[in-house]
Amino acid sequence: MSDVARLAGVSIKTVSRVVNDEPGVHPGTAERVLAAIEQLGFRRNVGARNLRRGSSTGTVGLILEDVANPFYSLLTRAVEEVARQHGRLVLTGSSDEEPARERDLALEFCARRVDGLLIVPAGLQHGYLVPEMRAGTPVVFLDRPAGDVVADTVLVDNIGGTAEAVRHLASFGHRRVAFLGDSPGIYTAVERLRGFREGCARAGLRYDDDLVVMGPPDERGVAAALRRLLSGPDPATAVVAGNNRITVHAVRALAHRPDRPALVGFDDFELADLLDPPVTVVAHDTAALGRVAAELLFGRLDGDSSPPRRVVLPVRLVARGSGEVRLS
Repeated sequence: MSDVARLAGVSIKTVSRVVNDEPGVHPGTAERVLAAIEQLGFRRNVGARNLRRGSSTGTVGLILEDVANPFYSLLTRAVEEVARQHGRLVLTGSSDEEPARERDLALEFCARRVDGLLIVPAGLQHGYLVPEMRAGTPVVFLDRPAGDVVADTVLVDNIGGTAEAVRHLASFGHRRVAFLGDSPGIYTAVERLRGFREGCARAGLRYDDDLVVMGPPDERGVAAALRRLLSGPDPATAVVAGNNRITVHAVRALAHRPDRPALVGFDDFELADLLDPPVTVVAHDTAALGRVAAELLFGRLDGDSSPPRRVVLPVRLVARGSGEVRLS
């Protein structure tokens, strides 16, 4: 600002008034200041200005599992749209399913004085957030609940969705239905396995541990699991995939098998309707997940002091072909 003032031949206070669009500056003087700003490439430090005034930093933090996952890309976009409507920017980071990484990101965002936090939790220990929450930083958890703090939470109906997938497959005559789930330490994986169990009970199917595989959803692991599940004297004839990445790996592994099992995936994914056969999925509105969570956060920032809310969003089964293979 000193350089701008010197070049424009005005005081630093005049530069400040022009930069902050305050009244009381002659138009000709303002033009000189703006020309000097343009010439020098001056950019005001919004964060420093806001902190000096004791006001908002204009940012919120969003911590996800992996920003490269298309599921989280849609979620991030929805959060950004709500944040833009409230004049905020979104800082985003990936925890890579590591609780320590999640903690580091959250505390770093708080050190940068974000106005609030949205977290897809990687672990169950969130006591580290209590001092920040007591200091007035609102926190909303989405897709999974926090482990040991009470806060706003937005989830999808994991249990009901997986149970519906089993019911759907059973309606086509399948009695040997397998489940491929994510790592058993992940909340959504556990809830979807629970829904699978409930779905088997409701459909009159015997739950068989040998038809359940839980683990990190990498391509080789999913392919190996499918080879085992689809072999032997009493193989699975249908598969429920526990998330979008598992479904994609399953589709790839089954591509050249003449005896493909029926397949229903949890989470929709791009081009699922264009594959051969098109993939039947348990779909939910990913954008709504991000939007509702962000709206809860900004409601807190606007003064909502009601008790923490738990919102469960509905799911729906989208029948496209892969899950409608009738057992002969």
